Amino acid sequence: MHRRRFALAVMLLAWAPAILAQGDYPSQMIKWVVPYPAGGGTDNLARTLAESMRAGLGQQIVIENRPGAATNVGAELVARSRPDGYTVMSGDNAVLAFNEYLFKSLPFSPEKDFTYIGAIGKFPLVLVVNPAFPARNFKEFLDYVRANPGKVNYASVGNGSPHHLAMEMFKHRTKTFITHIPYRGAAPAMQDVMAGHVPAMFLDLASGLSIIQSGKVRPLAIGTRNRTPVLPDVPTLAELGVEDVDVFAFQGVLGPAGMPAEVVRRLNDALNKALKNPSVMSRFTDFGLEPTPGSPEQFRALARAESRKWGPIIKANHISLD
Repeated sequence: MHRRRFALAVMLLAWAPAILAQGDYPSQMIKWVVPYPAGGGTDNLARTLAESMRAGLGQQIVIENRPGAATNVGAELVARSRPDGYTVMSGDNAVLAFNEYLFKSLPFSPEKDFTYIGAIGKFPLVLVVNPAFPARNFKEFLDYVRANPGKVNYASVGNGSPHHLAMEMFKHRTKTFITHIPYRGAAPAMQDVMAGHVPAMFLDLASGLSIIQSGKVRPLAIGTRNRTPVLPDVPTLAELGVEDVDVFAFQGVLGPAGMPAEVVRRLNDALNKALKNPSVMSRFTDFGLEPTPGSPEQFRALARAESRKWGPIIKANHISLD
């Protein structure tokens, strides 16, 4: 850690002249790194926001997809970039809350090696079952899995994903035993739940809102503290008696550590204006996203709170991606 901080200090000294000349920011194209493949939910969010932010900043924002190592490839690239405001990234649960526990070591610190620019929003996670599953509501589901410990499987979009960890927290809070079946991505996991090969999963609304609304899966409970406007009749887990569960995927914008305050202010202002743009809000509603415009400090507080929440769950269940 001391070596990393020393290296960062050396880089900041080397970059100081360019960083100080930021009065005309932005004066060139901005690169937005997405640590996932093109075409996914994170990629779509970034492209939607980049299009709206471009007008406010007066410069083009180009998306660069850098998937790999559960977001670590893209995150390391940004952490080591010049902190001049011309390289930013999509930062989510993996980058900021999960990977520091899922890997024995990381090439960056989520707390020290990034500048927090602002939060984008939250994706509520929803507990769903196949329509043919015997449980018609949450109480029946809970009774069924308690009566059949280890015999009920659940799907996730992959080991260490928000969907996986949400169910592990649910199991811990309800003292149930449900067997994990990890998939490579949302599409195959949802397909098997719809087909009845696996009866249940936690589903994010960006991927699954359409199959919920079409009746291909049955929603039993919302994982967040509050109901979601897109599924107003689905109760929260707290309403159903499961306390201390607030599970969601989140997104935000990060830059390298050491960015000038004025540059951060310009980017945060552009991001918040984009999040309040009616056309952007309409598209995000279609994704099932709840926009959360705010300050860099609020985004940092959210990320660190999520890290503290999930660390014990990951450690207790010996979940690792090494």
